[in-house]
Amino acid sequence: MLYRPLGASGLRVPELSLGTGTFGGRGPLFGAWGTATAEQARRMVDMCLDAGAHLFDSADVYSDGAAEEVLGRAVRGRRGRVLLATKVGLPTGEGPDEAGTSRSRLLRAAEDALRRLGTDHVDLLQLHAFDATTPVEETLSALDDLVRAGKVRYVGASNFSGWQLMKSLAAADRLGLPRHVSHQVYYSLAGRDYEWDLMPLGLDQGVGAMVWSPLAWGRLTGRIRRGRPLPERSRLHRTAAMGPPVDEALLFDVVDVLDEIAAETGRTVPQVAINWLLRRPTVATVVVGARDEAQLRENLGAAGWELTAEQVRRLDAVSFREAPYPHFPYHRQEGFARLNPPLFAAG
Repeated sequence: MLYRPLGASGLRVPELSLGTGTFGGRGPLFGAWGTATAEQARRMVDMCLDAGAHLFDSADVYSDGAAEEVLGRAVRGRRGRVLLATKVGLPTGEGPDEAGTSRSRLLRAAEDALRRLGTDHVDLLQLHAFDATTPVEETLSALDDLVRAGKVRYVGASNFSGWQLMKSLAAADRLGLPRHVSHQVYYSLAGRDYEWDLMPLGLDQGVGAMVWSPLAWGRLTGRIRRGRPLPERSRLHRTAAMGPPVDEALLFDVVDVLDEIAAETGRTVPQVAINWLLRRPTVATVVVGARDEAQLRENLGAAGWELTAEQVRRLDAVSFREAPYPHFPYHRQEGFARLNPPLFAAG
């Protein structure tokens, strides 16, 4: 397992980390993902630690907090060996102070997360969504209080647009408050929109990507095939509309090339898809999920080897989609490429 800086911070994270959306199994979305108990989660944590993947990512909305509780029990007695990341900000109820990142909500949500995780601090606290109803200065000041109190080590964002992230970074710089060192984003061979705006921003501002849903909401597992019905056990039957949109024509073309390269390398389709992400600019860690130990073992097998340059080129070509204005010059205008070489290389 390789370790990479998380953005422009001094924190080094494993290139693969474990997401805990399958822990707890409550509700229509997370119940469809998985129902790992504390004992099952503990075995998964053991497997990750054996592989060197010691970063575990959660959120207060995962199974209504049950995922954090299960994760806390799974790492009990070895807190010093793991990095814990969680997210707050999405609605957890219908009340007026049960959503967003106001000072009162953020401080309370952080305390609740620490209690569920059974720890006195988290290594990374990420805002799960941008709160346009709260001044960014208020949110950043509350994060600063948590950092100064020793309850949070680093702060990050998730699912921000480019202007939202840049607004937060600029305010942090202006006021001397903690900067977001990470951005948890959707990115996959079936969805490369991250490259158009957020990747160049991450390169310029030192924000590392933590990739969620690297297998395109379960579509790059090798079980979704052109002209075939969804497998009976696929969670897409219940959750397809809740995930990022996918161009099916592009998806199946990508799967065809993944099949070819999996045969060439002796790897599986998910391993090839994740390995491609590990080579992308700004990517600090790819957050993999697992319904069971077999699936986790397969996903962890995406690290420790490399695709060839020619295989990467084929995957780049089949997954490429023309970016909309004003991003398309990254790919089409030589003069623009000369002025912005890091962006052109990243695209």
